[in-house]
Amino acid sequence: MNHQIHPDTSIGTVSLRINNLERSIAFYSNTLGFDINQVEGSHATLGVGDRDIIFLTESAGAPQASGTTGLYHFAILVPSRLELAKSLKQLATSKITVQGFADHLVSEAIYLSDPDGNGIEIYRDRPRSEWTFRQGQLQMDTLPLDLASLMSELESDPQPWTGLADGTRIGHIHLKVASVDDAESFYTNV
Repeated sequence: MNHQIHPDTSIGTVSLRINNLERSIAFYSNTLGFDINQVEGSHATLGVGDRDIIFLTESAGAPQASGTTGLYHFAILVPSRLELAKSLKQLATSKITVQGFADHLVSEAIYLSDPDGNGIEIYRDRPRSEWTFRQGQLQMDTLPLDLASLMSELESDPQPWTGLADGTRIGHIHLKVASVDDAESFYTNV
């Protein structure tokens, strides 16, 4: 069986259940930089320009308790290292608690949660020409992120932060599953 994903495949809109729509809209727009594309009743759609990226649904009791299966995090892929630095500066300015930073060799990442505890990764991919392969296997790791080097990117662009840049999209979704074998079977055979 060929498990190769077609190169034109991308993740569409991520749908999140949240407790307070107004609070979540403020977080996703003012703090993370998404545009508010539509608000109707207990729902809101946010994105970058006309591209919808996040669909919020206000729901009592959302999200599920930690330690259960479901969303671990969704990952916002920004188009450049400069845009990742701008996002980090905005998080610091907004006094958002960052849960972690990582250099994964193929990407650089910032980890945080929204007000409802939904996990978020904001990251940038390194150019594929910089990726390392050994015996045909892509090399990845979780190393400390060089924050000083990342923030030095801001020296090249003194423009004020105005939100997420064009080209921002969902890069991946990381799930918590009860059985890796069952999850693999479901996602590869359905």
